[in-house]
Amino acid sequence: MNESATRLAEQGVGSIFLYTHEAHPGENYPPHRTMEDKAKCAQGMRDVYNVNRPIYLDDVAGALHIQFGGMANMTWIFNKAGVPLYKSRWTDAKSAENAATYYLDVQARRKNRERLAPFMVERIDYRDVNKEKRLEGLGRAGQKAVDDWVKLYEQDKLFFKPGTDPGA
Repeated sequence: MNESATRLAEQGVGSIFLYTHEAHPGENYPPHRTMEDKAKCAQGMRDVYNVNRPIYLDDVAGALHIQFGGMANMTWIFNKAGVPLYKSRWTDAKSAENAATYYLDVQARRKNRERLAPFMVERIDYRDVNKEKRLEGLGRAGQKAVDDWVKLYEQDKLFFKPGTDPGA
């Protein structure tokens, strides 16, 4: 998301990271018990992944996370009036940048006095599911995070049937 945020900032689009909770806690990044715990983990994430956007912390109970759907790794795009324009159940830089670019185009079309009316769209986007890359990231949190994820991954019969696992 860093590269997308940089490109979009050049077009006047702001971007933040709302740090809600440790998605895969482990020995190195345990579950948060205090705001200090949360701030320390967020700083670690910022440093490891070179996050170039402002990072805001949700409260320890996750009130904002719950209010915005409670899904892991969500992305939202709002206009300046606070109206949601895009909601994704999973963060994917290409998908989010595609949506933001579309809305920038809508703004330009409106400035040219094109008459536009909003409508709802549902679509399926695709994300990278590189298993080795994911395990490398989880390893930073600790072996518990890796073990928990592998256990869930192997039990997941809804998405990955034997022989069809795109992350294998």
